This record gives sequence, C-alpha cells and structure tokens, in this order.
Amino acid sequence: MPDISWASEFDRKVYRAVLEIPFGQVRSYGWVAKRIGKPGAVRAVGGALSRNRMPIVIPCHRVIKSNGDLGGFSSGIKMKKFLLRLEGHSL
Repeated sequence: MPDISWASEFDRKVYRAVLEIPFGQVRSYGWVAKRIGKPGAVRAVGGALSRNRMPIVIPCHRVIKSNGDLGGFSSGIKMKKFLLRLEGHSL
C-alpha cells in the first residue's frame, strides 16, 4: 500500500478501492462509490481521482463510466487510453 496520508479520509477510501482493481480490468465510478459504502457519491469519486497524486501507482485510469465511456483522467484522455491499451484493452 503506498503512503496516501496526504489525502482526505474519503479520498483514501477511494484510492484503496481503486487499488483492488486488477491489472487489465476496469470498474465504473459507481462501482468504486458502492465499494466504499457511498453509492450516491459517483461525482465525488471522480473528484477524488482527479486529486490522485500517484496516477500510475493508484491506477485511476482503470475507472470508467458505467456506460463504457472513458470519463476523465488527470493526465489527459490520450494517456488514459494508452495505459488501458497497455493493459490489454481494445478501445
């Protein structure tokens, strides 16, 4: 587990959930929200991921919209696509 002491308690919960997503797989923002016990906090999950200081270590690129769209990424959507393709996704 990386040191995430710099993050708020909510953000730490989000990051811990995202760390559970296996290499090569994706989960939705809604999945993360439910995983942390806050099913209505989908937008807040996105906000927490936008504050992620370690976007490769905490693989927020593996979080996408429930409809399959990629959503956002702090390093840009091109980088998110690159990382997902690197993990075996065909986008």
